[in-house]
Amino acid sequence: MKALVLEERGKLSLRDFPVSMQVGPNDVRIGIHTVGVCGSDVHYFTHGKIGPFVVDEPMILGHEASGYILEAGSAVTHLKAGDRVCMEPGIPDPTSRASKLGIYNVDPAVRFWATPPIQGCLIPEVVHPAAYSYKLPENVSFAEGAIIEPFAIGMQSAVRARIQPGDIAAVSGSGTIGIMVALAALAGGCAKVIVADMAQPKLDIIAAYEGIEVVNIADTKLASAVAQATDNWGADVVFECSGAASAILDLPQIVCPGGTIVLVGMPVDPVPVDIVGLQAREARVETVFRYANIYDRAINLIASGKVDLKPLISATFAFEDSIAAFERAAEQRPSDIKLQIQVAK
Repeated sequence: MKALVLEERGKLSLRDFPVSMQVGPNDVRIGIHTVGVCGSDVHYFTHGKIGPFVVDEPMILGHEASGYILEAGSAVTHLKAGDRVCMEPGIPDPTSRASKLGIYNVDPAVRFWATPPIQGCLIPEVVHPAAYSYKLPENVSFAEGAIIEPFAIGMQSAVRARIQPGDIAAVSGSGTIGIMVALAALAGGCAKVIVADMAQPKLDIIAAYEGIEVVNIADTKLASAVAQATDNWGADVVFECSGAASAILDLPQIVCPGGTIVLVGMPVDPVPVDIVGLQAREARVETVFRYANIYDRAINLIASGKVDLKPLISATFAFEDSIAAFERAAEQRPSDIKLQIQVAK
């Protein structure tokens, strides 16, 4: 089968690639319909590595996917051929200590699509555990199903924040994840979410959602905007989604006394932190790494109509134009939020 293969840093090809299609009793074989282009996929394309994960042999890209069941294993009872599904891309070891504790997202043995040496899903068919394949409601499209993965990170962030109804939240960074976090925070009970960035086109898109206020930090500091919105008290919850060193250093100026900071963005290198500033406010600091036990709730929110992700899909490419999709993603156009590739005809 043809797949989108990262041959080496900066070199993509659309070619036949051998992949096992053996379906075990607890597996399903899935026809891939739509795949989102994620920032991590693009980073592998442009840099050839993310931290300790290095592309040292050809790898299929893609991990945000939806599709339809082609075949179900003999022990699978909740899915059947023809069902529309989206797939959680991380497969943990069910016997691991992390899995038993319910935090399988931090299982050191997790096998995550398109993370070396694990192959991704930009290929017409995959075999995947049925336990991590979720049936899509009739009113949720394949395109929405393929954007559940980044939204799950937003959901995980909102859960880690322990939002109280009526909280005021601030989000630093309006990339895909920052936007997903803002929408999840609203759905989780925040009265208002202030989103800050320098990319005005992205801010314009997220500002169209009720309950979102935006700040262009080229003109106004996030701390100043939050102070004005909260009578100088500070935000109840601050989600740091940019990974920028300067934004992380400013966190004590944004969070309220006794408030919560959730670190979502991943800095490329270690960054300084104002520990005393955080201590002076007794801020609680939480961290996020992917998600766990969240996919079904994310799907339920989309199906309910309380969260609409469709405006965030900037463009959809045909499978044969996958390389062009990645080249555009690498341009980092300020008006692009989520690019997708439709694999199925």
